[in-house]
Amino acid sequence: MTNEPTPDTARPVALIAEDDRDIRELVTAKLTAAGYRVLAYSNGQTALAATQEHQPDVALLDVMMPGISGIEIVTRLRKDPRTSGIPVILLTAKSQEFDIDSGYAVGAADYIVKPFSPRDLVIRVNAVLGRSPA
Repeated sequence: MTNEPTPDTARPVALIAEDDRDIRELVTAKLTAAGYRVLAYSNGQTALAATQEHQPDVALLDVMMPGISGIEIVTRLRKDPRTSGIPVILLTAKSQEFDIDSGYAVGAADYIVKPFSPRDLVIRVNAVLGRSPA
């Protein structure tokens, strides 16, 4: 048995769209430490294009971003056969029942309210992908 590093192509890809740099960097660090290859973007338009290009294993999207919101991205992903199966976790400060219901209604796999526990975030990403804890 060797201790060779896992090639990047074997690591699941997590795409993050979050306009708050501190949150984006925290999520990137936690998911990278958990074995994910992370593609991080600060706006919805770039993230949407990257999702179509890279076909990530999971997408974590801020609901409230300038330009295209996370809700709009999920709606567009679900309409495109190439991206309709990508599980999406919405990250947001919007915690009202209506907001949560709206997220699930457009096709989100999970909905995480800010502030959140970074440990819980990794657990929930793993759960959405059916992965065991690292």
